[in-house]
Amino acid sequence: MSEKQPIRITDLTLRDGHQSLFATRMTTDDMLPIAATMDSIGFYSMEVWGGATFDVMTRFLNEDPWERVGRLKKKMPNTKLQMLLRGQNLVGYRNYADDVVDAFVEKAAEVGIDIFRVFDALNDERNFIAAFKAIRKCGKHIQGAISYSLTEKRLGGPIFNIDYYIDKAKKIEDMGADSLCIKDMAGIISPYDAFDLISQLKAHLTIPIHLHTHYTSGMASMSLLKAIEAGADGIDTCLAPFALRSSHCAVEPFVVTLKGTPQDPGFDLEKIAEVDDYLEAIIPKYMSFADTTRFSVIDIGVLMHQIPGGMISNLVSQLKQAKAIHRLKDVYEEIPVTRKDMGFPPLVTPTSQIVGVQSVFNVIAGRYKMISNEVKDYFYGLYGKPPVPVNDEIRQKALKGYAKGNTPIETRPGDILEPELPKARDVLKGITEDMGDILIYALYPMTGLEFLKKKYNV
Repeated sequence: MSEKQPIRITDLTLRDGHQSLFATRMTTDDMLPIAATMDSIGFYSMEVWGGATFDVMTRFLNEDPWERVGRLKKKMPNTKLQMLLRGQNLVGYRNYADDVVDAFVEKAAEVGIDIFRVFDALNDERNFIAAFKAIRKCGKHIQGAISYSLTEKRLGGPIFNIDYYIDKAKKIEDMGADSLCIKDMAGIISPYDAFDLISQLKAHLTIPIHLHTHYTSGMASMSLLKAIEAGADGIDTCLAPFALRSSHCAVEPFVVTLKGTPQDPGFDLEKIAEVDDYLEAIIPKYMSFADTTRFSVIDIGVLMHQIPGGMISNLVSQLKQAKAIHRLKDVYEEIPVTRKDMGFPPLVTPTSQIVGVQSVFNVIAGRYKMISNEVKDYFYGLYGKPPVPVNDEIRQKALKGYAKGNTPIETRPGDILEPELPKARDVLKGITEDMGDILIYALYPMTGLEFLKKKYNV
């Protein structure tokens, strides 16, 4: 019998689960009744924050995001609380100045975040520097993440091959990460690729390795099991009612599958069933946000075009507004071409939106007849360095007449950004001096300000 090495299971129900299925609309009040039971299950960590939660809470739920973590921490003192941080993007849609990154991490650590999972849409590790430094200063756990991407149906090809991931992973370990996560946001990692990739990473790294994948394509349970066989230290799952579809694997089958093996997490299925019953009872409140356009639990489309679910819903609404929904197939065909022009960025927030919007423009108005401001910023280098060089002709077209100049920057994007907190403090003078509030405004000047005006009856 081999030595016991229980798999570390990170539960995503209270963040990525409802973000993937119910447009991130779960309220804190609906989380609190099950928090103590979830705390007693034995999860390695629970992702409760980050990603879209911050934006949705201030914009749609009229809740203070900072308070959610503190309230959950009181009910879940035994489990590490985790957040998803988009590197220099934090929880927004552009790169913010270093002073905002420092203050945000410090505040997040103060309210109760223990593990920061940090990723960058372009896998440009320079966009980790400020966040890693701030997390280390707070004495919290740095989990560096690599956005998993492909150009072929399977792992390999000239760009996203095993050497690419090993190179990125070693850099992240050298930068001081305490663990590594392979973040497969579209659910496109196939089982044997997961086995090969995790095996190779285990051979080259000393820090623990986690695999995060979505159920979208239907491969996720097989991929997580093969990753465990290859020696993965941790996997991400959701509780069954918030699992599957574009969310994640359900934890329950893993509890049974791993029973009696060295990786057995030792969870009590009856305790989990209690939480599942509660979640089933509240789901009717959120069903209006669910995708009910098809019966199938899996989306075979993602196996063909590799476009994440959230990106598809954005494309559909954009085309509907333009009264051009009949051009959706053309947009699907355009996306890989636009992505190639932009140096093959992984399709994750915010690059998925940037590529998606430009692809729609290219189909409706003609290729690069209209160019979004974000695409101009991207070609200028404000998001970082793409995996391979961009199409120079398109870049010149995008930067013609661009306000910041037509020669792209080579430096880390954060290096050219002026401090942003002084302005935020200034705007909120007389309303609030609270750092949490100042950060809400700095991240979302329009919607954040609306929220703060309501909060303080201004």
